[in-house]
Amino acid sequence: MSEQKLFIDGLQYNSWSEEIFNQIHEGGLSAVHVTISYHEDFQETVQNIIDWNRHFIKYSDLIFLGRTAEDVRKAQRESRTAIFFGFQNCSPIEDDIGLVEILHTLGARFMQLTYNNQSLLATGCYEKKDSGITRMGKQVINEMNRVGLVVDMSHSAERSTLEAIEVSERPIAITHANPSLWHPALRNKSSEVLRALGSSGGMVGFSIYPHHLKDGSKCTIESFCGMIADTAELVGIESIGIGSDLCQNQPDSVVEWMRNGTWSNDLDFGEGSASFAGFPEQPSWFKDNRDFSNIESGLKSVGMNSNNIEAVMGANWLRFFESSFGPA
Repeated sequence: MSEQKLFIDGLQYNSWSEEIFNQIHEGGLSAVHVTISYHEDFQETVQNIIDWNRHFIKYSDLIFLGRTAEDVRKAQRESRTAIFFGFQNCSPIEDDIGLVEILHTLGARFMQLTYNNQSLLATGCYEKKDSGITRMGKQVINEMNRVGLVVDMSHSAERSTLEAIEVSERPIAITHANPSLWHPALRNKSSEVLRALGSSGGMVGFSIYPHHLKDGSKCTIESFCGMIADTAELVGIESIGIGSDLCQNQPDSVVEWMRNGTWSNDLDFGEGSASFAGFPEQPSWFKDNRDFSNIESGLKSVGMNSNNIEAVMGANWLRFFESSFGPA
């Protein structure tokens, strides 16, 4: 059996099923970081882990829990996929810093400090005032650094993101976002943030979620891959990868859960307009995991050399995993 290419996706949140696991297999992905919590508390997050453990038993020929970079290499050798757990909010640790280590022990490898709103740790990108990393946030970052839980600032505001890069003694990640210079969505990141991320050894995963794309669902692969090439010039080729933010087969009600949780009685449509309610249509060149190789071809078409393409498609994430998931 020939070893599959090294494809790694820095973020997905699908309605998981045998169909999708098979598509991931067909797409040749060796590792996927999956969101297992948005607004869930600790106990609810543990239940989500129990549900995933059932997937690992039922579909053991396709997927298994990833804990280390070596698990990615194992997946590549065996033509399976290592699944890495992550949270898009800090709600699973509630207000207890001791849960950071517990959740890392249970398999978590990424945690966003906030999802759009102000949290106990930092400010989200939808808030009008960004107060930066809080006192608790600094303590939690230190503990995340100690155990090997990656600080993710994908949904965080500008000052908070810059402060997280400064406070963290280990490189952080922005697992799913694009440059705001290319498309000015609230969630996308400024050149200042991206430069700071690159100079600190961090990683950014480029998102294919249409609200983050120039021209939305009509974004061309040439535009997307050209943006990747341009960002490589800004931050360095070694700091970029893919974080598709694929939300396949999810009902539109999940968007309400993602944006509202239980904090509001009003619908928060995000991005400042009710027209963004529900999941948008994916670009034609990336409908599901079987299209991952289209990005590889697109990068080649914009003039990226083979070594740099391999770096973006997976090698950079693998190196980041190697240095990030164990204790400091």
